[in-house]
Amino acid sequence: MDLSSAVTVTVSTLRRRPADLIPFYFLGMAVPVIARLGLFVALAGVYLHFEVTGRLADARAALAELELTPPDSQDPEAVQAWAESVAPALEPLASPTALLLITAGTVATIVLAVLAYAAVSAGQMSAVVARLRSERGLTAGIAGVRDRWLTFLGLYVAEVLLWIGVFLLGSAAVAVGFAVNPFVGAAAALAVLLVGFVALLVVRVLFAFAPSAVVVDDANVVGSLSGAAGFVRSNPADAAAYLVVAIGVLVAISSVASGLAFLGGGAIVALVSAVVVAPALDLLKTVLYGSHRGAVDPVGPTDARLRDQFVGGVRRGWRELLAFVRRTPGLHALTVVVGVGFGALGWLAVDPFVGAVTTSIESRLVGHVAPAAALNFFGNNWSVAIATSLSGVALGVPALSSIAFNGLALGATAALEENMLALLAFVAPHGILEIPALFVSGALGVHLGIVSWRTLRGRSSRAAFADALENAFWVLVSLGLLLAVAGLIEGFVSPYYWRPFL
Repeated sequence: MDLSSAVTVTVSTLRRRPADLIPFYFLGMAVPVIARLGLFVALAGVYLHFEVTGRLADARAALAELELTPPDSQDPEAVQAWAESVAPALEPLASPTALLLITAGTVATIVLAVLAYAAVSAGQMSAVVARLRSERGLTAGIAGVRDRWLTFLGLYVAEVLLWIGVFLLGSAAVAVGFAVNPFVGAAAALAVLLVGFVALLVVRVLFAFAPSAVVVDDANVVGSLSGAAGFVRSNPADAAAYLVVAIGVLVAISSVASGLAFLGGGAIVALVSAVVVAPALDLLKTVLYGSHRGAVDPVGPTDARLRDQFVGGVRRGWRELLAFVRRTPGLHALTVVVGVGFGALGWLAVDPFVGAVTTSIESRLVGHVAPAAALNFFGNNWSVAIATSLSGVALGVPALSSIAFNGLALGATAALEENMLALLAFVAPHGILEIPALFVSGALGVHLGIVSWRTLRGRSSRAAFADALENAFWVLVSLGLLLAVAGLIEGFVSPYYWRPFL
């Protein structure tokens, strides 16, 4: 299949039943939320350690006797003197046990991230291949997570080892060359750059198509690499075309991201990359490889207009949102209790610093550019809602931890705010949409955790789990629309309307 036909199939597959594929790419956005649970547990352990040993009380007492407001940063000597006066008060917190806990939490976070990424990737590629065979993607993706996560982990480890090997061999060759004489070393460096670039390019091309080979051929690590190598040898033009497209897309995204990041809109670029670009590239390379193997049966173009699809999706999303809220009042009450409870905890935790350390909503609004801010608020908040909801598949705990973390941060920020009335006035207009939407995302995450637990225990089927993921997709579509409206209000109304009165 040529590249043009493959692109057509990719677009058609994305447009037909996006709810049967995109949830696994939503799940990819949830990996950091799942992984950071290790660090959260470690930090909770550090806090308990400080409380039990009395170290935190000693630090609070010492800090209460000091002037915590830092001097003008234009006077380096005054800043240094202030830092030297504060440092002794923090010495009780310099505990080997705390350092050990944080180190263990960091290692656990990295391990969780790698394992979760391998499992999610296995599900994504399994769902992609199923959609290209006109089968249900979510059911195949759930099965793929269980059956293929170890193979995908092996692929990622193998690629990292190969990259490290190429760099080590190149470094050794250059070192030997310079040991002989500088001219040989310079020649060796040039040769290593050229050969190394080609070697790394070959590695990347092989490992780009290997994930597709794992699912299409039901292969292991060695078999998938063999299949990818066979595809590249037989179809060098298709492999090169995919590589050009992939690099072009990544360069375009980087350029747009740089431009929007300057305006504060980087969050929307990351969101589009995760839920549109990533599945499109996975579909494209799998169409090319699957056609080479004669193992896919792509769907034809859809007759529906994009406008009709969008309107129909909005209506269905709204119905699913209302139905979910009505049938899960207990889960919503739980997320509200967790959010408000940790908000109060954050408020109390920073009490020793109130007056000495301040935050200011008015200062944060300096340089506010309404259109860019609205776009960034929407992208950031919808990303948080998606990640919170889909992280719940890890038995619900990460979703609750996300609500707790946001509550803690908001409580601490509010306690340190120097103009509370201005903060309340700013939050009120968009908060009536944004805050409930985030609570719904937390409840949705707990719901997915319950479903995943029942499936893991054999009390529910994979089809039921797939139904829950599909419903979650439509709920998140509606939450996205609510957060888009909230973003517009936060960008264009919230920063301004109260200024004549306060």
